[in-house]
Amino acid sequence: MTEQLLTQKSSQFDWLDITNPAVAELHAVAEQYELPDALVRDCLESTHLPKFEANDGLNFIMLRVFVTPKNNEADTIQELSTKIAIFYATDYLITVHRRSHPVLSQLKNVACAPGRECNSPAEIAIHIVRYALNSYVQPALTLTRELDNYEADIFLKREVPNTLQGLYFLKRKASAAKQLLLLTRDILTMLRRQSATDDTTLMQDTQDLQVKVETLYQQLDGAATNLMNLYLSLSSQRTNEAMRVLTVFSAFFLPLTFIAGIYGMNFEYMPELTWKLGYPGAMAAMVLISIGIYSWFKRKGWI
Repeated sequence: MTEQLLTQKSSQFDWLDITNPAVAELHAVAEQYELPDALVRDCLESTHLPKFEANDGLNFIMLRVFVTPKNNEADTIQELSTKIAIFYATDYLITVHRRSHPVLSQLKNVACAPGRECNSPAEIAIHIVRYALNSYVQPALTLTRELDNYEADIFLKREVPNTLQGLYFLKRKASAAKQLLLLTRDILTMLRRQSATDDTTLMQDTQDLQVKVETLYQQLDGAATNLMNLYLSLSSQRTNEAMRVLTVFSAFFLPLTFIAGIYGMNFEYMPELTWKLGYPGAMAAMVLISIGIYSWFKRKGWI
C-alpha cells in the first residue's frame, strides 16, 4: 500500500510511505524516482542488515526496528526485528516497510504542523533512526529484569528448570541487538557527514541515544555470559561435592571390603579360619582401620 504523506505543494518535498509492497508496486515507484536496482533489491531482501549508502545525491538507509518476539526462544535478527528502508534526496523521501509504523504519520504531523515550516528529508530520516533506536530501550529493560531474576535464582539456589537454556536465549537476544546497534552507529556517522541540516542538537541527541542503548546491550551480553559461567561453575561444584562424598565412602569401605574378601575365600589351608579369635580380630581390625581413616580425613579437613 502506497500513501502520500507529504507533497511539494504542501511542503518542500514529496514523502511516499509504502507498506508491505508488492514487487511490481515497488518497481513502479523505483522507475518513477529513478532508484538504482541494487538498492531496490536490498530493500526487498528481508534479512538485510542496517546500512547507509550514498549514490549521486540519493541516500539510502536500511534500519532494523526491534519488535516483540512471538516466543521466548526467538533469538535471530529476523525474529527480533523488522526493517525500514529509506530513500531520500533533496526533493523526496520514500519509506518502505512490511509492518505498520504509526510513528511515520506522527512525524508528518509534527514536521508540518500549522504555522511550522516542514523539515528536510534528512531531518525526517534522523527522526526515523531515532524511532528505531528507541524501539530497543524497553526490550533492554525487560531483559535486564529477566537477568536479575536468573541471578537471584542461582545465588539463592532455587531449583528453576531450564535456567541455563533461558540464559542462553537471553544472551543471544542481547548479542543480536548489539550487532544491529553497532551497524546503526555507522549509519549515524554517515548521516552526520551527508546531512545538510543545521539541527546539530537532533543529531547529537540521536547519537547519544545510540551510545546509551548500545551500552545497555553490551552490559546485558557481558552479564549474561558471566552468569552462564557462574551457573556452570556452581553446577560443577555441586558435582564435585557429590563425588567427594562418594570418594569418602569408598575410602572407608575399600579396605573393609578387602579384608572381607580375603577371609571370604574358602581355601582349605587358611590358618586364620581355625582361630577362635579370628572373627572378633577381623572385626576389630575393621573398626581400627575405619577410625584411622576418619582421623586422617579430619586432619586434612576433608570431612
